[in-house]
Amino acid sequence: MEKKKRFNELGLSAKVLEAINKKGFEEPTAIQALTIPVMLRDDTNIIAQAQTGTGKTAAFGLPLIEMINADSKTVQALILAPTRELAIQVSEEINSLKGKKDIKIVPIYGGQSIDQQLRRLKKGVHIVVGTPGRIIDHLNRRTLKLGEIEHLILDEADEMLNMGFIEDMEKIMKYTNPKKRTLLFSATMPKRIKDLAHKYMEGYEFLAVKAEQLTTNLTEQIYFEVKVSDRFEALCRIIDIEDEFYGLVFCRTKSNVDSVSGHLIDRGYDAGAIHGDISQAQRERTLDKFRKQRVRILIATDVAARGIDVINLTHVINYSLPQDPESYVHRIGRTGRAGSEGTAITFITPSEYNKLMHIQRFAKTDIKKSKVPQVKDIIESKKKKIHDDLTAVLNDKIDPNYYNWAKKLLENNNPPEILAAILNHCFEEELNPNTYGVIKDVSGKGKQLDQQGKARLFVALGKKDKMNAKKLVELIMSKVSVKSKHISDVQVMEKFSFITVPFEKAEKIVVSFREKGKKPLISHAKKTKK
Repeated sequence: MEKKKRFNELGLSAKVLEAINKKGFEEPTAIQALTIPVMLRDDTNIIAQAQTGTGKTAAFGLPLIEMINADSKTVQALILAPTRELAIQVSEEINSLKGKKDIKIVPIYGGQSIDQQLRRLKKGVHIVVGTPGRIIDHLNRRTLKLGEIEHLILDEADEMLNMGFIEDMEKIMKYTNPKKRTLLFSATMPKRIKDLAHKYMEGYEFLAVKAEQLTTNLTEQIYFEVKVSDRFEALCRIIDIEDEFYGLVFCRTKSNVDSVSGHLIDRGYDAGAIHGDISQAQRERTLDKFRKQRVRILIATDVAARGIDVINLTHVINYSLPQDPESYVHRIGRTGRAGSEGTAITFITPSEYNKLMHIQRFAKTDIKKSKVPQVKDIIESKKKKIHDDLTAVLNDKIDPNYYNWAKKLLENNNPPEILAAILNHCFEEELNPNTYGVIKDVSGKGKQLDQQGKARLFVALGKKDKMNAKKLVELIMSKVSVKSKHISDVQVMEKFSFITVPFEKAEKIVVSFREKGKKPLISHAKKTKK
């Protein structure tokens, strides 16, 4: 297998590498490893085929940060995105990667005050991230000048095509510097996108990531929806309800690994940790303990876990979602080895649901929702294990000294009271429900379902298709068992629409309207943190 590259092998500067390190990313995704060196050469246009969730924002964002002249006040890069949610997300991601470099990045989208956008543009902006409609508004007002841009990035070009933005994209391109470099990202390559590339991109390098598929059928895959602050509590409950937990816990960053392993050790668990900053000698000692099961819980980053070949794992836990779907496939493939069944558990927040569903489609698998074990069930599980252990001990030969001690204790005491006192003394702490914290339910239920418990869906039908809100709701109800009161925030535009539905119905709706060989009629809209 080809060795994966590290960020410091891609041609990035020390300052940018420092910013990446602060975010805790150890290794580039496949599309980042392909795109960054080519974009830094700055001598060709690029077409990159990559799915959502593969780290493509950093793939173009990191080279942009390197190439932007912070001393200039002109717009040097335009990034076009199909939705305002994605525009905000891209802007925030690049901001988080720029480190100390004084780069101004502004998201421009419909629904936001145009006066606010005008004020920000007048102050001087280096990178504009926007939706086609609002960008055209500014071009018509002459409040945005693209004649000197050096980079044009079309993010999710096929989505813009599906949403009817192809003419807008072409119009915007006519306002741009003809000597610019163009980078087009698209999950698929329909003919219209290829035609656009041939028309506006004179020569280009095509980059595509080879998809990896899930290889194990012996892994049960489930996910828990929990707040970030409740993840550690959920992890402890999963460990405690198992008879013999033996698993890998994956975190995105080195600091998360240290934090989780430290808290586990503080609570009395046999846990170890490995990541990029741990010495080779320490890594080998920790892995040796893990293989011999003297340490039964190993916390790791994706990079550090590479090469660990341990069989009979009961669990792989995604404490945080991986950076890309390929990493998910690699992570959970560690269970179900040597013919043994294993369980893969993923923690997500409500806002990460769409990304999880993308991973599910990529891996061609079924990730089922489940509930975090209840404290009463954990206590009962522990009692059963203690009961089984004590019953097994009765078959062993017992030292006579213990018989004499037992007779003495029973002389003036009731046998059940004595046994209860001994059990209380030995297991009071282990069976104390107060050692567990409260985990708040973040899943929506009926009318109390809040925005975090819902999913926003994009529908490729609009007024031009003689669609209105009533017809759209009726169309969905005709295919999926869902009540009209659960379909809310219906927005019918000229060429497309948006609806909001409960999480548990979203994927059923998407799948029900999917037809083989055709563009999806309904898909998940891009989401971001507000």
